[in-house]
This record gives sequence, structure tokens and C-alpha cells, in this order.
Amino acid sequence: MHNTLFSLRGKVALVTGGSKGLGKAMAHSFSAAGADCFITSRHQDELEKAAAEITRDTSGQVAWCVADQTRRGDSDLIAEAALKKFGRVDVLVNNAGSNVPQAVDQIKDADWDRIVELNLNSCMALSRALVPQMKERQWGRIIHISSIMGLASKAGRDCYSTTKAALIGLARAMALDLGRHGITVNCLAPGPFLTDLPGKMLTAEEKKSFADRTAVGRWGDPAELGGPALMLASDAGSYITGTTLVVDGGTLCNTF
Repeated sequence: MHNTLFSLRGKVALVTGGSKGLGKAMAHSFSAAGADCFITSRHQDELEKAAAEITRDTSGQVAWCVADQTRRGDSDLIAEAALKKFGRVDVLVNNAGSNVPQAVDQIKDADWDRIVELNLNSCMALSRALVPQMKERQWGRIIHISSIMGLASKAGRDCYSTTKAALIGLARAMALDLGRHGITVNCLAPGPFLTDLPGKMLTAEEKKSFADRTAVGRWGDPAELGGPALMLASDAGSYITGTTLVVDGGTLCNTF
């Protein structure tokens, strides 16, 4: 049993924002566990590179499509493309997201609307599109990528923290909707992982400050999110639903 507990052989995993950073790391982990993967992002060159890298290292198939989930209709296009390619989606990871740091009295409507659409609304829309075929098979895994910024915050992260906190509430409600259909719904709340987004946004001083706040004294490597994601995506996590797994190197332990 232990040999198959974390297996995704015969499953299909869809990871949005899967061309780099945490998304690519999770897709790589799923593929290594036997899944076929479908990844999306806005950039074809990054998708092609990620797909080649994952297939080079693992035995699973990797397909992709270009999509911009700040446009509501693109979530339906993603679902259609994935189902056309593989005929099913068993694991959905709503990972695509971004941030525009602005304090509450500086937020522009256009920025707020774009981040809410990408970080929150698209997760609902893509889940809505894929849940029916999961119900048919009475098996599914949905993982929303929240953040420790949904549980705490930082000055100027008003919109980001709002959307990431909302995903935690969405996971709880969806878990109640879908549990009797064999579908689990959870959040992962990553802490300081040094991906492109914080790499571009934070100063060297801020990066050091984040590292110092962790219990382990360093930023996380994106590959370190692959194990927690695989647990929630596989039979290993079959009795975990409606909850948020914090993967932050002990950052939230550090109150003062």
C-alpha cells in the first residue's frame, strides 16, 4: 500500500501558472509520481521550456496551453483544452497569481480588479468548469494556492492578502459541496519561496528580513512545495479536506 499511497499513475493533473516557480515544481512532482500534466501560463516560450524539462526528468506526458486568467473566459478555454487532450482532469491546482503592492489609499480600481480576477475569481471559474467530470468519476483533488499572506500580512499587500484569505474560505465551502462526491478541496499556504515574483518585487534587505523570520533561516526552494502538494493530490491525503496546509519554514511561528 505504501508503494501506491503517493502514486498518481493514471491520473491527470492541471496546474495553472505551471511554467515556472512553484507551479512548475508541483507539476514536476506530479509527473514524477506518474501523472500526465497540463500546464498553463501567459507565455508560450516558458511553457515549452517547462514541458521539455519535466518530460526530460520524468515519464509522464506534459501538454500546455497559453492562457491569461485575468480574462474570465480563458478559464473555460483551459478546461476545454485539457479535457480535449487527456479526456479527464483528476487534480486541479489553482496556482496562477500575482500581486501589485499598494496601500489601501493608493489602490487603483484596475489593479484591484485584475488581481482579484486572477488570484480568486479564476480559481472559482476553473473549478466550476472541471468539477462535473470529477463528480462523474467520484474522485478529484482541488488545491488552491493561498499564502501565509492570507493568514497574516505586510504593509501594502491589501489586495494580495484579501484574495489569498478568500481562497481559504472558498476551500472550506467547496469541501462541503464536494466531499460526498469523493473530491477533496484544500489550500496550500506557502511562505518565503524565492520565485520570480518575490525575486523581482523585494529588495535585498527585504529578502534577508524574510529569511531571518523563518525558523530555518532561509528561503524555501520551489521543489520543497512538491511533497506537500503531492500528499494533497494523492490517496495519501484522502481524508484531508477543507483545510490549509502552511508550508513556510516556520515563519508564522515568529511572532516578535
